[in-house]
Amino acid sequence: MSERYTIARITHDGEHFEILTKPEPALSYRLGKTIPISQVLATETIFTDAGKGTKASEETLQQVFGTTDSLKIAGVILKKGTLQLTTEQRKQLVEDKRRQIVSFISRECIDPKTNLPHPPLRIEQAMKQIRFSIDTAKGVEEQSKEIIKLLRPVIPLKMEKISVEVHIPPEHASKVYGTVKGFGTINREQWRADGSWSAVVEMSAGLYGPFLDKLGKMTRGNMEAKMVK
Repeated sequence: MSERYTIARITHDGEHFEILTKPEPALSYRLGKTIPISQVLATETIFTDAGKGTKASEETLQQVFGTTDSLKIAGVILKKGTLQLTTEQRKQLVEDKRRQIVSFISRECIDPKTNLPHPPLRIEQAMKQIRFSIDTAKGVEEQSKEIIKLLRPVIPLKMEKISVEVHIPPEHASKVYGTVKGFGTINREQWRADGSWSAVVEMSAGLYGPFLDKLGKMTRGNMEAKMVK
């Protein structure tokens, strides 16, 4: 199949349907971007076999989709069916997923020898050694947990949650609240009469360093944070 266009296909009620799409707009549409379906299609024809040029009958379209509107049908096929990808698109999706997995492992795991997260580059190099085949259809967390098991003979890894107690003075409290919440789960908090705020936050151990760095910048160092049991 020429990579000037790609095929999206679906099988529904025993009937098979295909559409010809422009590669980049089709992938963007599939990933949830707002693009008019007319800009995605190479042709508005609904096929039963695009390679042979066999068109679907209006009777079959009406029976299966409840409409003969090709744009509405194409939208269903793109959202619920499978989309063929170009070689470059497959490579890019794998690379994007790989970066997300590295970020997840760096965030969620620590080196049990140092209690510090591994740098992303170290994780990337270790992943090359295990030769794990990344599946773009699988979720980041699901694959990351598989990879962590395979990485442990290569680099020491431990998934661990920690609790961090923070004290923020009144002039910064409201500003940092959302940021703190974004790093983990607030298990306990207290607003004092002077407007200062204290909380105990549960987070992944690998986030402790970035957490301190972020809050330090937002408060110009005017805050307190420590790990608690």
